[in-house]
Amino acid sequence: MTRDKVLIRASYLSAVGNAILSVAKIVTGIFSGSLAVIGDGIDSATDVLISIVMVFTARIMNRPPNRKYVYGYNKAESIATKILSLIIFYAGIQMLVTSVESFFSNETKEMPSIIAIYVTIFSIFGKLAMAWYQYRQGKKINSSMLTANAVNMRNDVIISVSVLIGLGFTFVLKMPMLDSVAGLIVGLFILKSSIGIFMESNVELMDGVKDEGVYQKIFAAVDNTVGASNPHRVRSRQIGNLYQIVLDIEVNPAITVKEAHDIAESVENNIRRTVENVYDIIIHIEPSGSCSENEQFGIDRNYEEPIVEK
Repeated sequence: MTRDKVLIRASYLSAVGNAILSVAKIVTGIFSGSLAVIGDGIDSATDVLISIVMVFTARIMNRPPNRKYVYGYNKAESIATKILSLIIFYAGIQMLVTSVESFFSNETKEMPSIIAIYVTIFSIFGKLAMAWYQYRQGKKINSSMLTANAVNMRNDVIISVSVLIGLGFTFVLKMPMLDSVAGLIVGLFILKSSIGIFMESNVELMDGVKDEGVYQKIFAAVDNTVGASNPHRVRSRQIGNLYQIVLDIEVNPAITVKEAHDIAESVENNIRRTVENVYDIIIHIEPSGSCSENEQFGIDRNYEEPIVEK
């Protein structure tokens, strides 16, 4: 099955599953009088929207490269992930505002119905199953969008557990105000989740890599190639789930162009054997000893993090 089909199938299953949980929790929350359960249901409703966005994104990513987008549309995944984080953030803010208003309200608060506990337990097991499936499929096709959604669903489980604990204390201590406190906690968890997803999506959009260990693999690949030395100006970025790698190497200036080409080809093959999911490798060949030390972009094996002035 192709990568886009896996994305679409996982997204549809997520949409259906979250729609069922969302309706169950919101309706139960309204009839049982539990603000925390309603908030949990709203969070699941945002997950339905997330899944719909994921379906459209998967279709966009499947478009072939053209003159305007010669690298294709794979970065649509990171853009969609960014949008999803903002949707989740908005839901968290709304939940916090509602919980704070309820906490400081002068209205007499009634005890929630016991059915709120049952639907919350159902939600925990449902979310666990969906989170496991999304994470497994995300790792299978190396999709940041699916793994981000899996993390979001894992956080949803934590949210539902906090709601369950809040409801438990509410019934044990006979203090309906604790339901508002649980709703406040839910809102904070939603915000934390959105910020984490937002920051993670920055890596690809800023032409970075999530696994910095890829550079050591590139250096090792050059070291294992006879005739190649001093890898420098090494740059790697991610286009969707694929790496694009650019680097300079030095070779003996006395060899022929054909020999230099063969060395570069060997370096490329060694990198592809070491680094998974490589889209393209560009190697610039230089004569030994011509490396400049004042390169603005890229790193070498002696790279040190620059000191940022505050």
